[in-house]
Amino acid sequence: MLEITSVHAREILDSRGNPTVEVDAVVQGNEGGHPVRGEGRAGVPSGASTGSREAVELRDGDKSRFGGKGVQKAVAHVNETLANAVKGRDAADQAGLDGALIALDGTPNKGKLGANAILGVSMAVARAVAQARGIPLHTLLAAGGPEVLPVPMFNVLNGGAHADSTVDLQEFMVAPVGAGSFREAVRMGAEVYHALKGVLKKRGYGTGVGDEGGFAPSLEANVEAIEVILEAIGAAGFAAGKDIVLCLDAAASEFYEDGAYVFRKSGGGSKTAAEMVDFYADWVRQFPIWSIEDGLAEGDWDGWAHLTERLGKQIQLVGDDIFVTNPAIIQRAIDAHVANASLIKLNQIGTLTETLKAISLSQGAGYGTVISHRSGETPDDAIADLAVATCARQIKTGAPCRGERVAKYNQLMRIEAQLGSAARYAGAQFGPGFHRA
Repeated sequence: MLEITSVHAREILDSRGNPTVEVDAVVQGNEGGHPVRGEGRAGVPSGASTGSREAVELRDGDKSRFGGKGVQKAVAHVNETLANAVKGRDAADQAGLDGALIALDGTPNKGKLGANAILGVSMAVARAVAQARGIPLHTLLAAGGPEVLPVPMFNVLNGGAHADSTVDLQEFMVAPVGAGSFREAVRMGAEVYHALKGVLKKRGYGTGVGDEGGFAPSLEANVEAIEVILEAIGAAGFAAGKDIVLCLDAAASEFYEDGAYVFRKSGGGSKTAAEMVDFYADWVRQFPIWSIEDGLAEGDWDGWAHLTERLGKQIQLVGDDIFVTNPAIIQRAIDAHVANASLIKLNQIGTLTETLKAISLSQGAGYGTVISHRSGETPDDAIADLAVATCARQIKTGAPCRGERVAKYNQLMRIEAQLGSAARYAGAQFGPGFHRA
């Protein structure tokens, strides 16, 4: 048995300069007749555009510190409640540990102790177990199947809640499906990113970056975001639709007002759900778009059903705010034939075990899975290992820029090198078992 001997949390800053929770865990025991010890550290991310049904990120509310965004309460819950409760538990029993953490909280949304406190413990212990056993985290989490390197979805242009610009849609991404390896995919993404900077400068736009490292120019129209990215792909020497495809995260809940989708940032008026579906269908017809995330608002289930019926056999339709990595909601969507892929964010649900269940449920139903960062990140690169371990085939963790973003991409390149000849890059095996012709 590997025993949890200590757990300790502290308040640190995330990539947006806001407080978040960091947890250290130590495990000790005897395996294979030898004493072993492992230490693990987890940094908890934080979102900007969040689903209303996400697990609770506990904040202090004390306006005299960090504008009320401090996390001292969550830290105290780890150090005073969770640490005592988990000490002496079998660290290798992740499901048992996570179940105990959930029971200690006792609420349906982890609102008592905070998902940021609970997730920090859950992940730090997993890290410690991997270190004690002398294996990578992705090996510890793997279910015994092939470990596949995911297609990176680089967020090269930011809008919406992630940037102070005139672009309504939140993320415009490039995915190098034509690469032969993950390392090559990173090179391709970085070259397009730098080419895009040149395109924007040539058009007289600013090249400041948003929360996730993508450029955040004030363009004349949403469609211009597509146009400048396609120009950058060509300028970098790649073929759009073959080497590199486009992915969008509309984050439509952020501009959904009183039953309408209001393009307030661009001054583009408002649309009904049906008109939004027509809007996306027109873009898919014109441009090499393979994936759209949160095309409609989290509560617009009828609209989502229409969107899925219209485009679900052509492209990937990813549920984020609507699913919030919650297995019960994902099951409802599967039953209702809504979307065909799930976005996976550890802090939306709050434990590693529940996250793995959401992935398994999605993949079992033929849904694609996209492992995702948050806009407020730390250098913690656990989601890189999670993507490989679960054969998720896709990961989005921002632009090939900013240390907290590239930490994940760099970890994936390390994993690919460690796997050697056994490494396999997902490439065109993208999304829910299909890709566009």
